[in-house]
Amino acid sequence: MSEVLVVDDEPRLADLFEGWLASKWSVSTAYSGEEALEKVSESVDLVLLDRRMPEQSGDDVLATIRSQGYDTRVMMVTAVDPDFDIIEMGFDDYLVKPVSKDELLASVEDVLERAAYESSVREYYSLVSKRALLEKEKAEHELNENAAYQELIARIDDVAAETDRTISRLESHTDFADVFRDLDAGSDGVGSRPPGSD
Repeated sequence: MSEVLVVDDEPRLADLFEGWLASKWSVSTAYSGEEALEKVSESVDLVLLDRRMPEQSGDDVLATIRSQGYDTRVMMVTAVDPDFDIIEMGFDDYLVKPVSKDELLASVEDVLERAAYESSVREYYSLVSKRALLEKEKAEHELNENAAYQELIARIDDVAAETDRTISRLESHTDFADVFRDLDAGSDGVGSRPPGSD
């Protein structure tokens, strides 16, 4: 059974998320960034991470998790609307509060399923997720004028070329292209098409 760590400085919310997830996964909670880093280990498959926490922010916790080499997946679940700073962040998915039980369960399941994909596929999904988030939040002229966003688009194209070669080896994951179609639909279909979708 996959292990999930829920990190939020609002204990009632963390406990609520734990209750939602506990029927399908092994779930523990941390009520601060410091406690989260004490509980992260190689056995943790996914961290649900709030961004806005006192003393040690979710951004700092995420950076530490990545710098320490943990291969755990990280999903930001936060009231902070995404901005261009998310481009450099090493998360796998990003949900903006409030989130419903169904939305959280579906997102956790998606991220854990993608953990089985090759690294290039996981990176592609992460990059396309960021593109979709920004295209929901930002006006077209802001996107066009932002160098980091343009680099993101270029990186998506680069990884897509590598991912195309991987798709043929993912025959057991027939829902792969559907995931990216859903992402593109969420961003009004703007941007590059998912590999393997033709």
